[in-house]
Amino acid sequence: MLFKDVISLITITTTENELGDTIEVPTERQVFADKQSIRQSEFYQAAATGLRPELMFVMRTIDYNQETKLRWPAIPEGKVYNIIRTYDKD
Repeated sequence: MLFKDVISLITITTTENELGDTIEVPTERQVFADKQSIRQSEFYQAAATGLRPELMFVMRTIDYNQETKLRWPAIPEGKVYNIIRTYDKD
C-alpha cells in the first residue's frame, strides 16, 4: 500500500493557565496515510446513528496513538475532522 497523503493527528490535552482557567491545548504530529472512500454500507450504518463519515484513512498501526482528531490536508488551513472509528486490519 502506498502511503502518499500526509495527515496531522491531533491530541487535545487540558491544562490550567495562570488564572486557574481550564484550557485545551492541541498537539499535532504528521504521519503518512492513504486516503480512501467510505464504503456505502459504512456510510448508511453511521447515518442511522446520526454520524456523517466523510473520509477514511489507512495508516500503520504503530503511527496511531489514540488521537481524537485529524487535520487534512496537513496544513494550517486544512479541515479538522473527528475520528469516529478505528480498527486493525488483518
